[in-house]
Amino acid sequence: MTKMKKKQVKKGRRTYSPNPQPEIRRVKMPYRKNGEIFARVTDIYGQERMGVYCEDGKHRLGRIRGKIKKRVWIRKGDLVVVNPWEFETEIDGQRGRCEISWRYLRHEISWLERRNLIPENLDINNISL
Repeated sequence: MTKMKKKQVKKGRRTYSPNPQPEIRRVKMPYRKNGEIFARVTDIYGQERMGVYCEDGKHRLGRIRGKIKKRVWIRKGDLVVVNPWEFETEIDGQRGRCEISWRYLRHEISWLERRNLIPENLDINNISL
């Protein structure tokens, strides 16, 4: 009987090639007719819940939409698009709720900033995280 030889795998050095900036063709904007607005993530509570500061000046409790729950990682300070819940009655002393439907990447945020499309009150330096 002959011994079966394992294929030898070349263990060469991998060359590092940084990923170039992707070319921006289209950036999702909040669809105002459906009530979508910009927001910044301020807190992370767990179980797909996050504290967000919206462009209308309100702090809300955001819930990650099921479609993007497993595909997108959202961190503190990220710029997101939220859709406030309109069917919920507002109670004094309680935060409103919303659904997080989109997270912007770094190159998309810089593109939005160059065109002054992000509201000034959502500047990362002005919000207490």
